[in-house]
Amino acid sequence: MRGPDPRVVLGLHRSRHERRLLTVALDLGVTALDTSTNYAGFRSHRILARTAGDLLPKFTVSTKVGYFPGPDGAEHSLDPVRLNSAVEEAAEDLGREPDLVFLHNPEHSLREAVPHKKDLLAAACTALDGATEKGLCAAWGVASWDPSPLPSLVNPAVPRPSVLMVRAGLLVGAGTLDAADALVDAWGLGCGEVWGMSPFGGSASASVWDRVDPRLFLQDGGRLSRVQAAFRTAYHLPRVGSIAVGTDEPTHLGQLVGALAGRVEERTVQEYRRLLRDRSRDQST
Repeated sequence: MRGPDPRVVLGLHRSRHERRLLTVALDLGVTALDTSTNYAGFRSHRILARTAGDLLPKFTVSTKVGYFPGPDGAEHSLDPVRLNSAVEEAAEDLGREPDLVFLHNPEHSLREAVPHKKDLLAAACTALDGATEKGLCAAWGVASWDPSPLPSLVNPAVPRPSVLMVRAGLLVGAGTLDAADALVDAWGLGCGEVWGMSPFGGSASASVWDRVDPRLFLQDGGRLSRVQAAFRTAYHLPRVGSIAVGTDEPTHLGQLVGALAGRVEERTVQEYRRLLRDRSRDQST
C-alpha cells in the first residue's frame, strides 16, 4: 500500500528563529513548524510570538514538553502536574494553542523509574491526553530519541498518541529502527502518524555525505544531490510520513522540498536494514 505523500516539517532546534525563514517556508509550501519548550534556552515560544506572531496562524505548530529549567541546566520530568502546566504555558507564550504537543524523550526519566516505569509512562500520557481534552492543544504525541525502552511499556492503560516522532535516516542504528517499528506496532499507528527527525544525524554538511552516495537508494537518484537523496531515503528508515528538519538557510530548505520528488527503491532499503541487523548481531557476539 502506498503511504501518504512525504511532508517537510521545519524544525527549530538550534535555529535562529528568523522571520525570513518562516516566510520562505510558506512560499515553499512548508506549513508545519516544530519547536520545544526548551529550545533557544527555553525562549523559543516567546521568540516566535514576538518575531512572527502574525505568521503563526498560517502554520500548524507542534511543540514538546518534558524538559524544565533546573539549577544545573535543563532537567527532565514526567510529573503530570508539571507537564500540564508546561502545555498551558506553551499556549500562553505562543499566543495560541499548539496544534500538537509531544511528550519529549520520556525514556530520559523512565530509565531511572524502576520498578514503576509503566505507571509513570501511563500517567504522563494521560496528562497530555487530558490537556487535549481541555482544549490546551489540538492533539498530543510522543517524541523519542531512543525508543528502545518504550514498546514493552505500552499497555491498555497508556493512551494512544496521535503522532510518534523518532530518529530517521541512514545513520540510525538497527536497534533504534527496530524499536521504532515495535512502538509503531504497539500503538497501531499508520505511516502518516509517524514523524522522523534528525535525518542527517546532526549535520547535512558532515563528511560522511561526501564518502557515501545515498542516491543508490533511489530509483531516479541521478536528478538529486547526495544530501537530497539522504533526506528522501530517511522517509523509509523507518517508514514515516513527515520529517522535522532544521535549517537557517532558505536555499537548503528549498533543496529538501525538491527532494520529495525522488522515488525510493524499497528493496534496496530493506536490504540495507538486513545488513544493519547482521552487523549488529556480529558486534554483539
